[in-house]
Amino acid sequence: SYVPRLPAAGETIVGSKFSQGFGGKGANPAVMSARLGAKTALISMVGEDSFGKEYKEDLIKNKIDVSHVGTTSKAATGVAPIFVNDSGENSIVVVKGANDYLTKECVESAKYLIQNSKILLCNLEIDPKATLHALKMAKSFNIRSLFNMAPATTGLEDYFQYCDILVVNESEAEIITGMQVPGVQEAKTAAKSILQKGCQVVIVTLGENGAAVMSKADDEAVHIPTPKVQAMDTTGAGDAFCGSLAVFLSTKPELGLQESVYRANRIAGITVLSPGTQTSYPHWKDLPPELFGEERLLKLE
Repeated sequence: SYVPRLPAAGETIVGSKFSQGFGGKGANPAVMSARLGAKTALISMVGEDSFGKEYKEDLIKNKIDVSHVGTTSKAATGVAPIFVNDSGENSIVVVKGANDYLTKECVESAKYLIQNSKILLCNLEIDPKATLHALKMAKSFNIRSLFNMAPATTGLEDYFQYCDILVVNESEAEIITGMQVPGVQEAKTAAKSILQKGCQVVIVTLGENGAAVMSKADDEAVHIPTPKVQAMDTTGAGDAFCGSLAVFLSTKPELGLQESVYRANRIAGITVLSPGTQTSYPHWKDLPPELFGEERLLKLE
């Protein structure tokens, strides 16, 4: 729902537009990856309803392997009502539904798929135990993992040691560290704090301000800027970033982490220029060729 501003508690406001589309912390990066030309598969669960049926069909249209997209009669397909204000900022309520029925056993059945992947993306819109099992499997197979710890929560200390790359936004970083993250410097401090929990790389995404990045090899976090754009709708931009980053890291490793983060942020910045979530995700042929070239684009001060 598009609204002039986000409503306060107990307030009813009049919106200007309503639309419905496909989304989700697992499917969004998968669609972004596939549209960038990567061979992509999704391990997920939908309900026995029209949303679930339509979603599987849409994933297939996006050339995504759905052999491990299960169906359950125990819950409806997950949904997420979203409010977007005039500045492009959003507020989201996630009702996970069938996502909670993606079990460790479902993940285990995809063992061959994970074992033969270049990178595994995980999130927390499913049963956290299934996510942890997937991260452990990837670790045991020496497969690189990218964990978007969203929606963030406390009590996940066991997860950090099993993920290679942890991606969080400012609010998620605040939940994990207990620190306020109002700007770049605080994000760099938060990244350093999170890195000490056991992961190999931490990326704190900062919207229009780019990202703060730190790996085990770094003494300090590095700020990766991104070009400024006039955002229409930021919904799904973080997921587009994760999907794009996975593609660059797995198909163009020679770019390195910082350059890959910069290019992924460039693509995420393009998605906010259009309304909707997956509807705003571009195909590789519609993007500037320089994003897939050999010349370094990131210029740090």
